[in-house]
Amino acid sequence: MLNKQKGNMYGFVTHTWNVIKGKCPHDCPYCYMKRFPQGELRFDEKELKTNLWDGNFIFVGSSCDMFTDDVPSEWIHKILDYCGLFDNTYLFQTKNPKRFYEFQSYFPEKTITGITLETNRENDLANCPPRSARVDWFIEDYPLLKRKMVTIEPIMDFDVTILSEWIKKINPEFVNIGADSNKKKDYSFPEPSEFKINNLIKELEKFTKVNLKDNLNRLIEGKK
Repeated sequence: MLNKQKGNMYGFVTHTWNVIKGKCPHDCPYCYMKRFPQGELRFDEKELKTNLWDGNFIFVGSSCDMFTDDVPSEWIHKILDYCGLFDNTYLFQTKNPKRFYEFQSYFPEKTITGITLETNRENDLANCPPRSARVDWFIEDYPLLKRKMVTIEPIMDFDVTILSEWIKKINPEFVNIGADSNKKKDYSFPEPSEFKINNLIKELEKFTKVNLKDNLNRLIEGKK
């Protein structure tokens, strides 16, 4: 099903589309999908009958990272091939960008690839590749993937110089910054101060565009 973007989704995205369903192997504790029942990881074949239309900006795989090591390559190939039948702009976002290289020649022409960097610091909140590794993989030379983005969400306490230098190496077209929006979270991680966030924004704006999500307001404007 092609779903219109709503809630805390990126403002530039018009729709989301999910073919791979079930519990994401990353198991991030802050993931919004934990609000819903989740079964085993599976490929929903009937989604390949969905009309994606033309002229949309579609976030493919918004509910489950389709580039985790647990996802079979065959599934990814089917999704990319199907996307190529329609004239849309597609966002593919992951915490495991090393797999982008495997599929770079199969992505649709109008593709933006992105990674999540909640911070430059490491923690054991999820079953994800180290953040430094995500950066190293994402700065690899993917000749066919020119458009890149980075999302910092949910933003965790960080080191301004290190995080901004990491992102500068990636050279993204734009950066999104958002805060945790889970009102009933049963986990904890340190969040940065308003001063630190504003400093990061200033550093990033020296070389890229920065988009701030509404849920960041409680950290930079004192809103709850």
